[in-house]
Formats: sequence, C-alpha cells, structure tokens
Amino acid sequence: MVVRSVAKDLIPHEFQHALFVRLRQFLSTFSNELTLIIDEYEGLYPNHLFQAAETYLGTIITPDTKRFRASKPEKENQIKVSMEKGEELTDSSFGGFRIRWRLSCKKTSGRYIANPDDYYGGSIPKSEARFFVLFFHKKMKDKVINEYLPYILEKSKIIKEEQRTLKLWTLKNDRGMGGSNRKPWQSVNLDHPSTFDTLAMELDAKKTIMADLQRFVKRKEFYRRVGKAWKRGYLLYGPPGTGKSSLIAAVANYLNFDVYDLELTAMRSNSELRNLLISTANQSILVVEDIDCSIELQDRMKAAAKKAAAKGRDPFQYGLGYDPGSSGVTLSGLLNFIDGLWSSCGDERIIIFTTNHKEKLDPALLRPGRMDVHIHMSYCTPCGFKMLAQNYLGISEHPLFMEIEQLMVMKKVTPAEVGEQLLKEEEAESALRGLIEFLKEKKEIEEVKDGELEQEESGSEGLTEIET
Repeated sequence: MVVRSVAKDLIPHEFQHALFVRLRQFLSTFSNELTLIIDEYEGLYPNHLFQAAETYLGTIITPDTKRFRASKPEKENQIKVSMEKGEELTDSSFGGFRIRWRLSCKKTSGRYIANPDDYYGGSIPKSEARFFVLFFHKKMKDKVINEYLPYILEKSKIIKEEQRTLKLWTLKNDRGMGGSNRKPWQSVNLDHPSTFDTLAMELDAKKTIMADLQRFVKRKEFYRRVGKAWKRGYLLYGPPGTGKSSLIAAVANYLNFDVYDLELTAMRSNSELRNLLISTANQSILVVEDIDCSIELQDRMKAAAKKAAAKGRDPFQYGLGYDPGSSGVTLSGLLNFIDGLWSSCGDERIIIFTTNHKEKLDPALLRPGRMDVHIHMSYCTPCGFKMLAQNYLGISEHPLFMEIEQLMVMKKVTPAEVGEQLLKEEEAESALRGLIEFLKEKKEIEEVKDGELEQEESGSEGLTEIET
C-alpha cells in the first residue's frame, strides 16, 4: 500500500496510464476472454446498437444485480428499467454461453453530439461518454458478432413495440422560429379507445381492412423487390359523422403506429412539406383530413390575397393569413409527397386521406400508388347499429331492434347520430325508444324538405317555360 501510494504521488499520470495499458495487454495474452466495446454515440449521432442493448438488458435484470435504474417519462405509460453505471450482469439466455455486460462511463471534454430537439441539425456539448463493455470467451467471437448482436437488435425492437405508448403528433405553431427547441412536431398520448371490435362497420368490411393491413406490414421484402416505397395509401370518404376518425384510431391501435396529423393548409411551401415528412418516424400513420378542401383552400387564399393587395389592403389585416410571396402547397408538391422520390423517405408508412366529397378530388390523387384503397364510410347499417347497441347499452338483442332497423333502411342516419341518442338514457329500452322517436322525427323533417324542394323545382320549370 505504501509503494502504491508513493508511486501514485511521484509517477506522472500519463506514465501510470501507459504502464497499466501495457500490463493489461500482457495479462490478456494469458486470458481466454475477449472484450467488446459499444459506445453510446458514433460521432455526432446515437449508436442504435447501444440503444438496443439498453432496452434489451432492462428486461433481463437478475437477482444478482445490486443496483439498477427505474424511470417513467411524463408521457409514457410504463416504467423503464435499465442498468446503473458501473454495474454488471450476466446474460446466459442466448445459446447457453455466458456474456458479461458492464455499463461504464468516463468524463469527456470538447465532445459534441447531435441535438435531438434541433430541427436544423445543431449539436450540443456532452460532458460524459457512456459505453457497454462485453466480456466473453474468445471462441465465441464470431457467434457474438454475427448472431448475438443481431439477436439483441431484433429482440429490442419487439420489446419497444410491447412497451410503446401511442402518440398523436401535431404541428407546432412556432416551428422554425429559432430557439433551442425547434422540433416541428409536438405530441400527446393517443388514448382513443376505438378498435375494430367496437367499430360500427359491416363485419366483412372490417375483415377486409384488417387483412390488407396485415398483408402490408409483412411485405417489406416484397416492396423492396418490386422497387416500390414501403407505404400504403387509404382514402376514407363519406358524409360527416360516419366514423372516419374512429377508423383511423382503430388502425393505429391495431398496428400500434403513431399518428401524425398533417395540416396542409398550415404549410408555407412544398419544401416545408418535404422537411416535415423527413422528420416523421417509421411505423406511423400520416393523416390528411378533408383533402378536397386543403389544396382548394390555398387557391382561395391566394386569390383573396391578390384581390386585397390589388386594392391596396394588407391581406393579414383582413384575416386572410396568406403571404402573397409564399407559394403554399401545390398539387404537384402533394403528389411528389405521396408517390414521388420523397415518398421513399421512411419505411412502413400508411397515409390516410379523408374527404366528405370524393367527386371533388383531382383524378391524379385517386389512382393506385397514391390512394391504394378506397373505403366508403356509409350511413349506419343494421350491423353497425347492433355494434353501437352493444357498445353503448351492453345488449346484442332486443324486441325494438327490428323497428329501428326498418326506420334506418328508409332514412339515412349516421353512426354519430345514433350514438348521441343512445347516450341520453342509461336504461336500454328508454334509450331505444328515444332513438325510434328521433328517427321518426328525422323522417318527417326530410319528407317536408323533399316536398318543398319538389315545389321549388316545379316552379322553376314553369318559369323557364314561360321565359322560353
């Protein structure tokens, strides 16, 4: 101890380090154990292997592990367990051989990493470097590199899927305005309870959609082989209240995909649309609602802004909110986003468009490769009504069902309207009778409107004949 203390005080630190390195190298020649280092960062960017190992090791914490770390981010549902710095654990779950892991850390200076919150790719200083150290028998070198590490990557992907908290992402109002936090998207947890089991749709339609989704997520190699981007486009069309938003939530819950709500009217240019596309994650659903209004709205805003500018008025002063110097998103820019080169920036993407008026869409949008599957969201059917009765009232049969179904066949009613009526009463029979009264009143109102419309048309025809 005296010699070690004197040596520590008298021998320069650099010489001590070199001596210990040489000593370690000398001793390693008599050892059968190899050491593998996995750094947290590779240059500026995160090392995916380190992240995968961190996720994987959090699930194999053994009773021998004396210290480990637990955390729960604010917007996550599950507690995350991970190794503590300086701790070791042994993994014997792969192939029966033992691999020791140690999480180490060392202080650094002058080291920078990519800022995850910077939309423009800036960097931030990092004061410490974390890394995993693996110890294993030298005979297992090839097996560890070629089999064990790929196994960890695949296993961590499965674990992340199981622990994933679904997110609904929307655009920030202050994106691109500078500051330290310039990510264009902000998220909330997607806790929508809609599933295919509770969706008020025809059973055959639900089975067809689920089968198409399953086929899509399993065909990565097929898309690569035929030279197509791994994405799928859906068009949901039909009147308001027919369950388009509920179907989107059901798809997200079924696939465990995050949802990005893409508001085209908030885009200032096609280049901004491309940048936003790049910043979305794989295994996600991009939603563009009311697509028939999105592009047309830009055109109306341009026309109104030019008209105001011609009269010497400020467009912003009159709430037009459009800068005449900005081009906005064009149809060609949207098509390139859907089916051009930029559509390949990311894998396993689903793009869902919604509209109340399919006939207003440009034919270029409707072709396969852009909107591959067209789903008509119809008015409530007897099958959909029974599902709603099961969801709201907990019943699958009732003597009043037949009368309700007959009224639904004669007059159009949306699932949203049916659900609103069933919410008014807790007792099943009272709720069903209230729905019957609603359907009868709706029938009478529509008959009156049809009669007035016929009279107007008849009057117009007579006036035209006189004028002719």
